[in-house]
Order: sequence, then structure tokens, then C-alpha cells
Amino acid sequence: MSGTAPTPAPADPIIRFATEEDVPTILALIHNLAAYENASASVLATESSLLQTLTFPSNPSHGYAKTLLIFPPTPPPSTDPASPLAPPSPSPHAPQTAHPALPASSETTASPPPRSPEPPCAGMALFFTNYSTWRSAPGIYLEDLFVRPEYRGRGYGTRLLQRLAQETERMGGKRLEWSVLKWNEPSVRFYEGIGAVRMEEWVGMRVEGGALGRLARGEGMEEMRGEGGGE
Repeated sequence: MSGTAPTPAPADPIIRFATEEDVPTILALIHNLAAYENASASVLATESSLLQTLTFPSNPSHGYAKTLLIFPPTPPPSTDPASPLAPPSPSPHAPQTAHPALPASSETTASPPPRSPEPPCAGMALFFTNYSTWRSAPGIYLEDLFVRPEYRGRGYGTRLLQRLAQETERMGGKRLEWSVLKWNEPSVRFYEGIGAVRMEEWVGMRVEGGALGRLARGEGMEEMRGEGGGE
């Protein structure tokens, strides 16, 4: 029998909803994702616009989308006195401020050790709810999933998708869906590996910019009337 101690299982990453204080981190991750997709010039988001349009736990009725952030496991407090994470040791010369036979007052009660600082954010999942008429049930649309390169290979993307699946079931939803660039074959294979299905029969459509304004004003509507299946 070997005397080597068993290797402890790796701690789970921390996943939580983003707060207003996380907006600079969210914006940085958006820029990271845009750079990965060669679309940096398309990013118009600012900290101000994200504050105005995202939903946060402090005001769940405000905004249109939520963000899950994932962090590496928080390291346990160090026992090395030189470490900044080590709790302070009492000085042997510190004066006694309370009689040992009496309960200490609120002024003399020892403060709890300082909390360990939160590790850097490893990635995010930004999502919003949608609706299926055929199933008459809500669902979740994943707008952006991104894990920083230095944290890849740890299963963080899978953990974020798992949490989104849990959120979908919690709200009584029937499906979790997203889009992926066709050239991003590694991601396509990864998604298929967790059970996602390609929607080959569907073509994504989008109206934006000047076309959105013209459509809102009804310009060019007469010649197009009756050509689609929406009337």
C-alpha cells in the first residue's frame, strides 16, 4: 500500500450572476470575443449602454439580458504568515481590552478575517428569454458564450452551458438555443458533443441599421406585400 496521499479533487469553479460592478469585465469579455471572431470594429457597446440594458440581481425587472460569470476556484487561505491571504496573527504584546471573565463589548470583539479576493473572471454567458409558439413554452437564447484562452481546457464552457440548462428547466422552458459561426468548427463539434443539433433547415435573418429604419417607416412595403408567409 502506497503511503502517498491521494490527490484532492479539483475545486469547482464559481458561477454567479453579474452585478453592476461587473460591467467593465463584461465589456472587456465582449471585446475579447469580438477580436476572436474578427469583428472588433462591430462592437458599439459601452459601459453606459450595458448598465442601461442588462438585467442585474438588484433590479430584476430592468433590462433585457442577464449575464453569468465564471471564476476559477478561490484558493484557500494561506498558512504562510507572509502571504496576503493569511489571517493576521495577534501580537503577544497587544493590550488586553476586555476582562477574560466578561463578554467582550462590540468595540472589542475581534473582526472576522478578511475575505479572500475574488479571482479574475474566466468567462461569461450572456443570455435572454425567448418563446416557442409550437410548444407554448419559454426558453433561453444564448447570445454570447466566451471563455478566455488561458482558462480553456478546464470545462468552463460546459459548466456555463450546464447552468443555462438548469436555468431553462427552472423557468419551465423547453429549449436552449444559440448560433455559431460556420467556420468555427471546433465549437460546432463541441456543441454537438453535448447534444446540440444543427438547425440546417433554418436561415438566420436580420434587419438592422438603415434597413431597420426604412422598415419601421414602412418604406418599400407596398411592392413587397404578399410575397412572404407572414401575412
